[in-house]
Amino acid sequence: MLLKKNVKLVLEDGSVFYGCSFASEKSVSGEIVFSTGMVGYPESLTDPSYKGQILCLTYPLIGNYGIPSKEKDEYGLEKHFESSEIHIQGLVISDYSFRYSHWNAKKSLAEWLKENNIPGIFDVDTRELTKKIREKGAMLGKIIINDEDVGFYDPNKEDLVKQVTIKKPIVYDPIMNKYITINNDSMINKKNKKNNQENKTIILIDCGAKNNIIRNFIKRKLTVISVPYDYDFFKFDFDGVFISNGPGDPKMCKKTISNIRKALNKEIPVFGICLGNQLLALAAGADTYKLKYGHRSQNQPCLLKDTKRCFITTQNHGFAVDTKTLPSDWKPLFTNINDYTNEGIKHKTKPFFSSQFHPEATPGPVDTEFLFDDFVKMLKWKR
Repeated sequence: MLLKKNVKLVLEDGSVFYGCSFASEKSVSGEIVFSTGMVGYPESLTDPSYKGQILCLTYPLIGNYGIPSKEKDEYGLEKHFESSEIHIQGLVISDYSFRYSHWNAKKSLAEWLKENNIPGIFDVDTRELTKKIREKGAMLGKIIINDEDVGFYDPNKEDLVKQVTIKKPIVYDPIMNKYITINNDSMINKKNKKNNQENKTIILIDCGAKNNIIRNFIKRKLTVISVPYDYDFFKFDFDGVFISNGPGDPKMCKKTISNIRKALNKEIPVFGICLGNQLLALAAGADTYKLKYGHRSQNQPCLLKDTKRCFITTQNHGFAVDTKTLPSDWKPLFTNINDYTNEGIKHKTKPFFSSQFHPEATPGPVDTEFLFDDFVKMLKWKR
């Protein structure tokens, strides 16, 4: 069947790509980015780090295994997604599979996108689109359906983390196998404070945390107090601080950076992932910058500093740490072998470190999950 290409993807440089709609009939705009991952579109589309972006998937066949169920675990976390909602502005693919088959599939990708009012277009030359982004850099774009034009929208000018962070603190208790929402400060009492020296408690600064990050801490028997990105978490008792992934320009998170700096001054163990790497660097006094087109894939090679060990990693970021600006008591921890950009930093003597890639994966390789274990060991640091 010959389909009429009735949808336009317009880039800010004037380029136009034509395709067919298979999801919501809604015109949108945002930053156009690409991911080379071959699997895991349910996890990717629910990753808060994609907030404000139109996502182009380079793998040619999408939708063939449908969308899984929305069941949750005992901690209220979606089992098969990385958050409770889709965060992309729109989806651009080459070939859409109208038939799907998977033991856990409950609906099609098209049905899921329509339910969430997210446009999706297929039959687009994604190779040409990706080549253009690689050559010219990330740029703004818009999906125009039914000739309903919209203006260009630059998400990086907004505080995107504010849009995806949780609104109230949540305590995840792996001993009691439950979670509690802290509705007001009066609930912060001895029950919420660490009362067992064997089971450590950490603060998780939620800048758009993926569910599997929380799962990784819970399975290591850590009590996790997840707080909004600008929350004064020093009213809790805790053993360490974790800084999550998230969308946009890290320099927008001024209150977060200030709180991290306080934790560093108190020599509290700190671990960051993705945006957390950038925020830790800014709190330490270094600088960050925007990459030409970012890293979004499941096959990025990263070299561990001072070794010959290379790890294949999952990544989703558009900003990076400028290692030349690191203070003298900090050093790079990982380096990307493809373009030699920073993939993690570490303090030379104190328990502070981070990774730019995602050791929790989902989707992708779990080769670097040991970083969670390294953080657990650091929680025994004597201040």
